[in-house]
Amino acid sequence: MKIGEAKPIYYANRRELVDQTRELYARKEKAENAYKLTGDKTFSEQAASLELSLDATQKAFEENQKVLDSISEQEVAVFNMENSKQQGDAMEKEMENLGKVMIVFRRLAKGDIVPLTDEKKLMEYDDKMYQMAKNMQAMAQQMEKEHEKHKSLWEDEENPEYPDPKEVADNTEYAGELPDIEIPAVEVSEPEL
Repeated sequence: MKIGEAKPIYYANRRELVDQTRELYARKEKAENAYKLTGDKTFSEQAASLELSLDATQKAFEENQKVLDSISEQEVAVFNMENSKQQGDAMEKEMENLGKVMIVFRRLAKGDIVPLTDEKKLMEYDDKMYQMAKNMQAMAQQMEKEHEKHKSLWEDEENPEYPDPKEVADNTEYAGELPDIEIPAVEVSEPEL
């Protein structure tokens, strides 16, 4: 079962168990108060039975909470792993671009001719560096007659689309076994006052 499918199931169980705990506690308090007022043993027995049901419900709640915690841990781990991967890819791409910018700078400084798109990338990266490279290019071109003409370094570039880390986490299969949490049935008849 996928994490995104498992979470709503166990959250629904949790809500049901919380509601059931509140109801059982209120009924137990009512039975205890009725016993104190009337001294009728039926109310005492009912309160004891409700206490057992309350314990079973609390045990189911704790088991359900452990499963929810485990699901959340896996979801966060997958989310963080996907996020780190995307950040690493972005840093790698940025370093690659920095390398290309430095190559463009060096080519301009030697007096070579580079495509306008490459010059624009250098200018976007650092306009002062671009101005310095253009000044060096002009001086180098005055000294020598022939200069190499280069193709763009960014021609074959593709922009990858990254999936949403939350979506990746939700669609990851839960590693482990997800138990069925049985919500205890409560069948305690209430004596009338």
